[in-house]
Amino acid sequence: MQNIKKQDDLIKAFKILLKEERYSSQGEIVTALQEAGYKNINQSKVSRMLTKFGAVRTRNAKMETVYCLPVELSVPSTSSPLKNLVIDIDYNSALLVIHTTPGAAQLIARLLDSVGKAEGILGTIAGDDTIFITPAAGFTVEQLYNVVINLFEQQL
Repeated sequence: MQNIKKQDDLIKAFKILLKEERYSSQGEIVTALQEAGYKNINQSKVSRMLTKFGAVRTRNAKMETVYCLPVELSVPSTSSPLKNLVIDIDYNSALLVIHTTPGAAQLIARLLDSVGKAEGILGTIAGDDTIFITPAAGFTVEQLYNVVINLFEQQL
């Protein structure tokens, strides 16, 4: 029971550190956790925790690249506050392209993939800050653009 409490405390401390948005390396997170009393923490444990909780690297208010936790860890919904993550939505004759803040593309792509073919989304490819979307059969790129704009209409 004691180990579970220590693990819960470690997770809580880890999440609090990432919410500060000031740690740019795993080593900095290790040091901060050790200074907080978690002496047995190491870089590999921090790496596993970053992966487990879906941490991403993004820019903070000072434009420093730092680790932070995504707003939601499950499939986000269109009621999520995503408007701050989307910078631009545009298309050409083949694809729709969404530019996001650094580290947010995969989160947005998960939302779009959950919408699926019925709404005109055949699939997405997400990098760090760019998403390519291709229309499903029977949909034009312009129709897909309108679907995506409508999904984020309350957000944008």
